[in-house]
Amino acid sequence: MKKLLLVFICVWGAQQVSAQIPKILLKDINGKTVQTDTLSNGGKPFIIDFFATWCKPCNRELDAISEVYEDWQKETGVKIYAVSIDQAQNINKVKPLVDNHGWEYEVLLDPNGDLKRALGVQMIPYVLIVDGKGEIVYKHNGYTDGDEEELIEKVREMKNEE
Repeated sequence: MKKLLLVFICVWGAQQVSAQIPKILLKDINGKTVQTDTLSNGGKPFIIDFFATWCKPCNRELDAISEVYEDWQKETGVKIYAVSIDQAQNINKVKPLVDNHGWEYEVLLDPNGDLKRALGVQMIPYVLIVDGKGEIVYKHNGYTDGDEEELIEKVREMKNEE
């Protein structure tokens, strides 16, 4: 029975990581509608980073990535989508925050938590790495200084497997 349970947990866990981005309509920071299942990076990996304006660890993480983002793009071609989960009454704070920090990410707004819920995000910051085929291959929640290095290492591994 224990072996059967262990096999079930391993199979279930593997299925949880290897999944597609669900089809949800969001708006980008400029008001353009974006269908999430069409997010891509020309066959290269991309990162989806869930954040909120009020979340200090989220802002630290996005700042840390911003410092090395240009290098990451040159080395691996990775792209970052930052998804704000700020509710509708705070959505007007997102663009000023992004502009103030100088983040060069594509920023999407998820004020109703539709994408967050569909992906089972419980806590932020929450990061997903999606491979060039659109499969979610890595998940990480929380932020400690230096976690961004783990992210780029995962992207490098994927690039080496191409």
